[in-house]
Amino acid sequence: MKNALNWFELPALDFTRARKFYETLFNYSMPVIIDEENFKMGLLPADAEATGGAIVFNTGYYQPAGTAGPLIYLNANPDLSVVLQRVEPAGGKILIVKRQVSVQFGYMAIFTDSEGNRLALHSKS
Repeated sequence: MKNALNWFELPALDFTRARKFYETLFNYSMPVIIDEENFKMGLLPADAEATGGAIVFNTGYYQPAGTAGPLIYLNANPDLSVVLQRVEPAGGKILIVKRQVSVQFGYMAIFTDSEGNRLALHSKS
């Protein structure tokens, strides 16, 4: 096994708002692979061999966990400060500013996205 994490999905209450948030955060155009009335899925950036994820809208099945539940770290290399400065203008909220985990493990920050999901950012510097 290469990685414990294989795929992740972030609930979106408002798909358009969530898509705009992550497009702004990562400065890219999100491909939408499912676009039905009651089920939508947009892919987050990932290299071909990397663990990927998506934002997902489905009124009966996906609900944000708020500040409870698992904490997913998104890759913000080379410096998470660049991504973190986009969080609040895009509609999120910074909960923990950039801080060093250790010299070996780099830096982290925690935020909530436009949908209320609690997530973290990680970078080596």
